Amino acid sequence: MANRLANATSPYLLQHKDNPVDWWEWGPEAFADARERDVPVLLSVGSAACHWCHVMAHESFEDEATASYLNEHFTNVKVDREERPDVDAVYMQATTAMTGQGGWPMTVVLTPDGQPFFAGTYFPDRPRHGQPAFRQVLEALAGTWQRRRDEVLRVAGDVTGHLRQDAGLVAPTGDEPLGEELLAGAVTSLARDFDATSAGFGSAPKFPPSMVLEFLLRHAARTGSPNASGMADRTLRAMARGGMYDQLGGGFARYSVDRDWVVPHFEKMLYDNAQLLGLYVRWWRQSGDPLGERVARETADFLLRELRTEQGGFASALDADSEGVEGRFYAWTPSQLVDVLGPDDGVWAADLLSVTATGTFEHGASTLQLREDPDDPRRWASVRERLLSARAERVRPARDDKVVTAWNALAVSSLAEAGVLLREPRYVDAAVSAARLLVERHLEGRRLVRVSRDGVAGRHAGVLEDYACLSHAALALLSATGDVTWLRTARELLDHALAMFAAPDGGFFDTAEDAEPLLARPRDPSDNASPSGQSALVHALLGYAAVTGSGRHRDAAEAALRTVRTLAERVPRFAGWSLAGAEAAVAGPLEVAVVGPEGDTGREALERVARMSPGPGTVVVAGPSSDAPVGETDDPGTVPLLAGRGLVEGRPAAYVCRGMVCERPVTDPDELARLLRR
Repeated sequence: MANRLANATSPYLLQHKDNPVDWWEWGPEAFADARERDVPVLLSVGSAACHWCHVMAHESFEDEATASYLNEHFTNVKVDREERPDVDAVYMQATTAMTGQGGWPMTVVLTPDGQPFFAGTYFPDRPRHGQPAFRQVLEALAGTWQRRRDEVLRVAGDVTGHLRQDAGLVAPTGDEPLGEELLAGAVTSLARDFDATSAGFGSAPKFPPSMVLEFLLRHAARTGSPNASGMADRTLRAMARGGMYDQLGGGFARYSVDRDWVVPHFEKMLYDNAQLLGLYVRWWRQSGDPLGERVARETADFLLRELRTEQGGFASALDADSEGVEGRFYAWTPSQLVDVLGPDDGVWAADLLSVTATGTFEHGASTLQLREDPDDPRRWASVRERLLSARAERVRPARDDKVVTAWNALAVSSLAEAGVLLREPRYVDAAVSAARLLVERHLEGRRLVRVSRDGVAGRHAGVLEDYACLSHAALALLSATGDVTWLRTARELLDHALAMFAAPDGGFFDTAEDAEPLLARPRDPSDNASPSGQSALVHALLGYAAVTGSGRHRDAAEAALRTVRTLAERVPRFAGWSLAGAEAAVAGPLEVAVVGPEGDTGREALERVARMSPGPGTVVVAGPSSDAPVGETDDPGTVPLLAGRGLVEGRPAAYVCRGMVCERPVTDPDELARLLRR
C-alpha cells in the first residue's frame, strides 16, 4: 500500500511512495509525530536523477526489515532538494560542518525540534569500503537517543549554534566595488587552478564551470586578455569534444568523472544545459568558432526535444540510469556500431568517436567523443542520424518532469538570446511559452511558487533564485521580442525581491522574510552548479537599471557585489556569476536603443550589429521611434531606453550609452560597430 508520499508533487518523492518506510513530507505534522512518539527524525534528502539515491533506496528503503526498524525508532522525512532548496541548504551546511564533506543522498538525524546531531551521505546495506551498514548506524543512533539523551542534545545545540552563527551577515569589506584590479586578480587566481593539459579547473571530477567561463569571456571582451580568452576557449572546446557532451543528441551530462572529459556522470540537468546553451552561443558570437554555434544549436534542440513538457515548460532532469545501469542508454561498443551502420561506416564511426575494443566506460563500452571534426560532414550527418534512431529504440532514462521556476527561467534567458543571435524564431517562441507558463502557473500576485508538475503549482514558496532568474528572463524576452509587458513583470519581481529578501548589509537572504522559519535563515552568495540567488539578482538589477535608468536598482546591485568581495578574491571559482556581473558593472554596461519601423532593413542591420557586440552585459532594445519624454519609467506602455529616441533624417538609428553618457545617434551599421568596439 502506498505511503504518504503518494500525494506529493515531486517525482523524487513519488519514487518512494511504495516503500515500506512510513515516509512523511517535510512539515510540522512530521515533527509533531516525533515529539509525540519521543523519537528522532531521520531526514533523507536527494533528487530524482541522483544515482546513489536510487542505490540507497533499493538497498535500504525497499527492504522490509530496514523499513520496519526505521518506522519503529524514527519519524522518517523525505525531501527533494530541488523542491526545497532552503531545507537542503540548512542541513547540507550541517552535514559539511559535522563530516567535512557533503553530497546526496544526504542522511541527517534530528531532534524533534529539527536540530541535527548526526549527518552523513550514502550508507550501504552491509559494511563495505570502510563504511558501516545503514542498519548498524540506525541501531547506534536509536540507542544513543534512548541512553545518552543529554549528550545528543548538547551536540545538537552546538551544531545549531554553529549554523546560526554561519548564517549571520556577510560583512562587506568597505565601500570599494569589485573593480578592475580585483577582476584582473581573479583571472590570475583562476590561471593557477587551470589544467594546462586537459583544460578546465582542478582535477577529477570536473564540473562544467559555466559561470567562471562567462566571467572569462567578459573579461577578455573588455580587456583583450589572452589569458582569459585562452582558458575559456580551451575549456569550451574540451567539454564539447569529450564524452560529457552527447555527440548524438546534444546536451551535456552533469560532470566528467575524469580530468580528460571522457567519461561523464550521465544525468542531464536543465540548469546545466540552460547555462551552457547561453555560454556557447556567446562564445560563438565573440570568437566566431563554428563549434560554438553547432553546440548551441544542438543543445537548444535537445532542450526542446527531450525536456519540454506538454505545458511548454522544461523538465528538471534526465536520469543517469536506464534498466538499472548508469550510462547504458548512451554508451556503445564497436560491434553495436557495426550492427547499426554496417562494416564500413561502423569502423569509420568507431575511429571518429573513439569507440575502442577495450572501451572507455564499463563492460567494454565507450562513451562517444568527437575530438576532431569529421573529414566527411555528409557521411557524419548520415551516421549520426542512424545512430540516434537506433538509440531511440533503447530503454530511455527516466525524466524528472517537475518544472522548477529558476531553472526554467535560465532556459528562457538562453533560448531567447540564442534565438535572436542564431536567427531561430522557434527558440524565442519556446522561451515565450515557458515564461508564460511560469507567470500564469507559478506567480500568484507578486509571489512565486518553486515548482509545478503537469501544470499544477506546488505548495512550496519560491526562493531568491526563482525571483532573480525569472526577472532576468523577463528582461531577456523584452530584448528579444520588444514586448513591454516583460518589463513590467521584471519590475514587479524585483520590487518583491528587494522588499522581502534584502539583508541589512546590502546582500540578500535566500528565503523571504516571511518564509517558513528554519534553524537558520539560509544565505549563500557562492555560485555552485547554478548561480546563487544573490548573483543572479545582481544581473537582473543591472539589466533593469540599464533599460530604465533606475539608480535605485543599480545601487542595489553594486551594494550586493561589495558583500562578496572576500569570496571573489579568495575563491573566484565559486564567485563566477558575481564576477561576470562585476564585469558588466565596470563596462557600463552598454545600453543600445535601436529605433525604426518593424521589418525595416535598416533597423534590422543596426540590430544585428548591436546584438553581436560581446561587451559585458550589453543591453539591446529595439522598437519604433518614441515621442515619450526621456526618463518616464512609470509609463506602462513605454520602454524607458527607447523614450525620446527618434529617427535620424528619417532613417532608423542606434543610440549608444555607457556609464550615463550617451553618444550621438548613428544610422550606419559600420559606424555603430566602431562605436561599440571603442
